[in-house]
Amino acid sequence: MKTPYDVILKPVISERSMDNAADKKYTFKVAVDANKTEIKQAIEEIFDVEVKKVNVINMDGKLKRLGRTQGRRAAFKKAIVTLSPESKEIEFFQSL
Repeated sequence: MKTPYDVILKPVISERSMDNAADKKYTFKVAVDANKTEIKQAIEEIFDVEVKKVNVINMDGKLKRLGRTQGRRAAFKKAIVTLSPESKEIEFFQSL
């Protein structure tokens, strides 16, 4: 059984994610094998909020070169979590 901290790896801090935080949409990097239900349960347990919707995006690793050799960055999955209107906000994003 996975713990919520195995599902939610870290928050994504970018201009777009900070703009979405005003609308109660928060972005997290999640485990590659996690599904929407697991992500919803993990967010509700960790932050004690009510989740309305979860959108999941599989991000391919970027192609990188160093001289003649080329490789890829690691692929990852990110989730955009929308909270319900009556739910409280996540304090971590408000302090940034």
